[in-house]
Amino acid sequence: MSSVCRRLQNIFSTHTTATSSVLSTRELKLQKMADKFKKSSESPKFRFCHERYSNIVRRLAAAHKFSLVEDVLEYQKKFEDIRNEQFTIRLITLYGKAGMFDHAHELFDQMPDLNCVRTVRSFNALLSACIGAGKFDKVQSILQDLPPKLGVTLDVVSFNTVIKAYCKMGNLDSAVLVLDEMQSKGVEPDLITFNTLLNVFYGNGKFADGERIWGLMESKNVVPNTRSYNSRLRGLVLNSRVKEAVKLLGEMEGKGCKPDVMSYNAVIKGFCDDGNAEEVKRWYKELRDKNCLPDRVTYVTIVPFLCQKGDFEMALELCTEVINTGLIVGAGLFKPVIDGLVKQSKIEEAKNLVELGKSNKHCHYKLRLPLDK
Repeated sequence: MSSVCRRLQNIFSTHTTATSSVLSTRELKLQKMADKFKKSSESPKFRFCHERYSNIVRRLAAAHKFSLVEDVLEYQKKFEDIRNEQFTIRLITLYGKAGMFDHAHELFDQMPDLNCVRTVRSFNALLSACIGAGKFDKVQSILQDLPPKLGVTLDVVSFNTVIKAYCKMGNLDSAVLVLDEMQSKGVEPDLITFNTLLNVFYGNGKFADGERIWGLMESKNVVPNTRSYNSRLRGLVLNSRVKEAVKLLGEMEGKGCKPDVMSYNAVIKGFCDDGNAEEVKRWYKELRDKNCLPDRVTYVTIVPFLCQKGDFEMALELCTEVINTGLIVGAGLFKPVIDGLVKQSKIEEAKNLVELGKSNKHCHYKLRLPLDK
């Protein structure tokens, strides 16, 4: 074997060994974390901490360590809590969030053997796990097959979950038909029912259908909340009816429903779409004056618009806010601002923005001036 071949072999061998070592270290760390969690769960007080269960399942699932998710959750069956339906519901839901629907279904089937009574609440948890795992197509079969076998009566949560599944699938006609089924079963839709439907219809540009749902909500004397109004605001903006969106925002406040950042973001986007810089600035100021904190969507909507309009001064101001508040946005948000400042011979301002991005410990932006090599 030539010296070159031997060197290449050594390089690849070293790289493979190093990669395996990193993987082994990471896997060992996750295994230790799971073992520590199981030991901690021996404490009844610890088992009451729902957030800790959610956190470990989220981390293990993100690392694709589904065997460890199963190990942690199956371990919970040894405790008396497993006879408590609410505790078992939590485990079913966690399996769903981990994308392990078959495990969720298996645990649901095991509940009688675990001396845990199944009611409509655990049935709803199974439906929710189905959605959490992305198995939307299985919701209808579960809804048809299980209730008669279990002797449970569907409630509004059951129907809301089914509506959500249909909306996720994009089957909006079936989602609306569930309303008729609810009526035939004597179950009244609630605010969650209507908000789910309003969000999907207005959000998909089906404004007329959204308005029909809104009218039905009012006829049922269900009072809209901020989320309801936000869906309608987005619907108006999608239909280029920003003036009506502004009027609706005023209606919200008049009815004691406080607008939030998403409410203002909708109006701001409408004026960005209209190319109205003065109104965009005015509504950003309004958002601030109402002690409403801008979010990521606010900035990624306004900053590119300001760059298009050549207002790099305000764009710089907003980029500085983004970095100082530690919001997670891509470095691409800042590049047009830096480029624009340089073109306007505002080199010092551009340098300051670059340095701010480099120095902020909460951000990891690789910012540079366009004249840098």
